[in-house]
Amino acid sequence: MLSARLLLFLLAPVMLLATQTASAFGLDDVEQMAKARAGKPFEAPAPAPQFLRDLSYSDYQAVRFKPEASLWREGRSRFQVRLFPPGSYYAHAVKLHQVDSQGVEPITFDKANFNYPNDAFAKRVPADLGYAGFKLAFPLHKETNPEQFMVFGGASYFRGLGRDNRFGLSARGIAINTGLPSGEEVPSFVEFWLERPAGGSDTMRVYALLDGPSLTGAYQFDIHPGDSTRVDVTAKLFFRDHVDLLGLAPLTSMFYYGENTVRPVGEWRPQVHDSDGLLIHDGDTGEWLWRPLLNPRKLRMSYLQAQDLKGFGLMQRNTRFYNFEDMEARYDKRPSAWVETKGDWGKGHVVLVEIPTRSEVNDNIVAFWQPESKVKAGDERTLQYTLSFGGPSIANQPTAHAMQTFVGEGNRIGGGNVDGAYRLIVDFKGGELDKLKPDAPVVSQVTGGDHVKVIEHFVEYNEPSNAWRLSMLVQPEPDADMTLRGFLSMDGKPLTETWTYQLPVDSDLRTPKE
Repeated sequence: MLSARLLLFLLAPVMLLATQTASAFGLDDVEQMAKARAGKPFEAPAPAPQFLRDLSYSDYQAVRFKPEASLWREGRSRFQVRLFPPGSYYAHAVKLHQVDSQGVEPITFDKANFNYPNDAFAKRVPADLGYAGFKLAFPLHKETNPEQFMVFGGASYFRGLGRDNRFGLSARGIAINTGLPSGEEVPSFVEFWLERPAGGSDTMRVYALLDGPSLTGAYQFDIHPGDSTRVDVTAKLFFRDHVDLLGLAPLTSMFYYGENTVRPVGEWRPQVHDSDGLLIHDGDTGEWLWRPLLNPRKLRMSYLQAQDLKGFGLMQRNTRFYNFEDMEARYDKRPSAWVETKGDWGKGHVVLVEIPTRSEVNDNIVAFWQPESKVKAGDERTLQYTLSFGGPSIANQPTAHAMQTFVGEGNRIGGGNVDGAYRLIVDFKGGELDKLKPDAPVVSQVTGGDHVKVIEHFVEYNEPSNAWRLSMLVQPEPDADMTLRGFLSMDGKPLTETWTYQLPVDSDLRTPKE
C-alpha cells in the first residue's frame, strides 16, 4: 500500500502536466493548421446532399433543433450552444470541437437532436451529416433564461446583437474581390473550437480556421455579451495567391429605401433597412464622417480614404418604431456594428459597396477596410480589432451626428425656385450642439464636388426636434453625379461630424432627362 501511495505521489506531477498539456489549445495551434493549408492547393468543403441545399428558407426552418440538446445546458456555464444543420443557404458542414480542462473533444453530429417535418424527410438525413454552424445563448435579461445573441454559420459570416436588439446585419471574417467585375471569392470558416467558459463567466472564446482559394486564416474571437456585444478579434492570414481587392473586417447589411430615397411604388412602410449609413473615424484628422446609404440603380463602389483609421461601421440611427411601422421585422431594433482598430492599420480606404436590390430579402451593402499595401502569394498578415454590436452609440462618438437626411427637387414650394436644383435637409443633434441656446451663432460649411454648384446653405434651430437643421440648395450638371460635404461650426470650431452625400445621375430622385 505504501508503495502504491508513493507511486501516485511520484506520478502526480506527470498527470498534472498531461492534463495541462491536453487543455493547452490556443490560437497558435490554429495558426499552424492555417499555415500548413496555405502551402497546399485549396480543396473545397464537401457539399451537403442536394435535397438539403435545394430547400427553400422556410422549408429549412422547419428542421428544428431541440433546446434540451444544447451544449453545456446541464453545466454551470452561463453560455449555451445550439447547433444547426446544413441546408438552404448553408451549403456544407463544418467541423466543431469543444475545448475544456480535459482537452479537445469533437462535437459529433446526432440527427436525434432535431425535429424534422416528417418521417420521410428524417430518413433522408445522413447519420454523419454534420453541423453547418452554431448559435450562442446567454442570459441577457433574466439569469435563468439564456437568449440567442450570436450566430456563426455560412461562409465566414457571423452575426451579433446587443441586449435590446434583433438580428440584422452581419460581419464576415474576410472579403475577397467584393464588387469587382472578376467576381467575388467567398472563403469559409471550415473548423471551429469552442472553449468552454468557467462557471459564472460572462466571456467566451471561439477559434476558427478559414480556408479559401486565395488564403487561409486563424481567428480568435473573445466574446462579451451585454447591453452591446463586444467581440475582440485576432486574425492571422496566410495568402496562397495575390488578391486584387482585400477587404478586412467586412460588414454586410441591407438598405432597400429610407427617408433620403424615393419610396418604391406599392410600399406603405416609411423606411426599410437594417442600416442607414456608414460612419468613419480618421485619427489623422480627428474627423468623423457620415455617409447615408443608397439603393442605386447599378452597382456603386466608393473609396473613402483614411490616413489613420480608428474605426468604421454600418449604423442604424433610425431607432424609433414610427421610422418603419413594421411590427414583424422591427427594423427599429436592428443593431449597428462598429469596428475599432487595434494597432496601426496603415493607410488605405474604407470601401463601400452599394448593390441594387428590388426587395428587402437581399443584403446589398458591404463595407470593409482596404489597406494601401497590396498582398501577394506567400504574404502573411496579422490583424486585431474590436467589433461591437448594439445601439448607434457604440462608436462613442463625441461630436453631434446627422439624425436624418431629406432630398427633394429645388424648384417647387418648400424646395426653392431653381430648375434642375435639389433641396437637401440634414438635422444634427448631440455633442456640444445640445448645450447651445437656439440663438447661438452656429454656421454651416458646405462644399460641392466637381460639376456641382452650391447655390445656398444655411442653418437654423429646429425646435420641434430640439436639433439644428442644415438646409442646402444645390445644382449638379445634368450628366454628373452630385457630391456634397457639410458640417456645422461655431467660432471656427466644428460641432458636428462631416456629412457626405452622393446622388448618382441615374437616381430615381434626379429629374428625368427630356
